Amino acid sequence: MNDQQLLRYSRHILLDEIGIEGQQAILNGRALVIGAGGLGSPASLYLASAGIGQLTIVDHDSVDLTNLQRQIAHTTERVGQPKAESARATLNAINPECHVTALVERVDDARLAALVAQHDVVLDCTDNFKTRHAVNRACVAHRVPLVSGAVIRFDGQVSVFDTRTEGPCYSCLFPQDQPFEDVACSTMGVFAPLVGVVGAMQAAEALKLVMGIGESLSGRLLLLDGLRMEWNSISIGRNEACPVCGAQHP
Repeated sequence: MNDQQLLRYSRHILLDEIGIEGQQAILNGRALVIGAGGLGSPASLYLASAGIGQLTIVDHDSVDLTNLQRQIAHTTERVGQPKAESARATLNAINPECHVTALVERVDDARLAALVAQHDVVLDCTDNFKTRHAVNRACVAHRVPLVSGAVIRFDGQVSVFDTRTEGPCYSCLFPQDQPFEDVACSTMGVFAPLVGVVGAMQAAEALKLVMGIGESLSGRLLLLDGLRMEWNSISIGRNEACPVCGAQHP
């Protein structure tokens, strides 16, 4: 690190658990963020400000006026622009040292597999089960930890799925062959600050994984009741018969 980097990241370096070694790991880290909306905005902002070396943002959608109530990476002037490119502009303004790649595309299984293989950690900031399961399959196949978050109305949840250990995958908790109804915030609504809370927690878990410090949320699901402002932690185990990750642990 040069003198400017030592100054920029000094508050991290002061932490014994991080220090220069941990910050260097962040600078060398590669994070893939799927979704540049309510969760992807705060998650990517904190990853970039922390100095993550390579940040890839994937989102096929464009900025809409209704997004601005909670998707803080975007501005009024960017309504109509691709979200991934809008987010890249914001992140470059915060930390030009972070190399941000904006992919304006709807990724299929093959594309996801290629992208996941190039990164150290993946953050699922999407809002539909089909994409979540596709991301999970790619992460399991390439043994890349997945940080998953979700928010609707006043409820949020966050967890880590890391099958490099004995931890469960996303499909262990929400089986991919089980019917789920996607509930959109466009019909149900979402309390804006909660996506910031959950997205920031996703960034924190991702940075911890990149540095190899602390204890991740693997094997635990945190649930947030935003109206009561109460957290609950639920233990989740690996499903021995999971068709996605079961074969990794015969």
